Amino acid sequence: VQLQASGGGLVQAGDSLRLSCTASRRTSRSYAAGWFRQAPGKRREFVASITWSGETTNYAESVKGRFTIFRDNAKNTVYLQMNSLKPEDTAVYYCAADPVNNVAATDSADFGSWGRGTQVTVSS
Repeated sequence: VQLQASGGGLVQAGDSLRLSCTASRRTSRSYAAGWFRQAPGKRREFVASITWSGETTNYAESVKGRFTIFRDNAKNTVYLQMNSLKPEDTAVYYCAADPVNNVAATDSADFGSWGRGTQVTVSS
């Protein structure tokens, strides 16, 4: 599964952004998907994940209630709606896919396909 993330940018604290992760048109396999982020000098961390049907989602505690992951399989796209952004949300955001196990995993090792990151910067 080839992925392309987009939608990052520079916003102020309290603003919203929606990230998109689109799989290549040649992808016909079902896959679970996730979003991870990496801030400068820090390890990559889990943000949210979703199963193929969208029925099961998982969120990091730091984003619960503010971020929502959802998908449109007809468009081969997974989204991350980010509301009430904080400066600590500043990071490069990566989308990932797991075409093997249809679970909303939280460990980056469970995801075999990764897209290039998109930068999100939240100013105070």
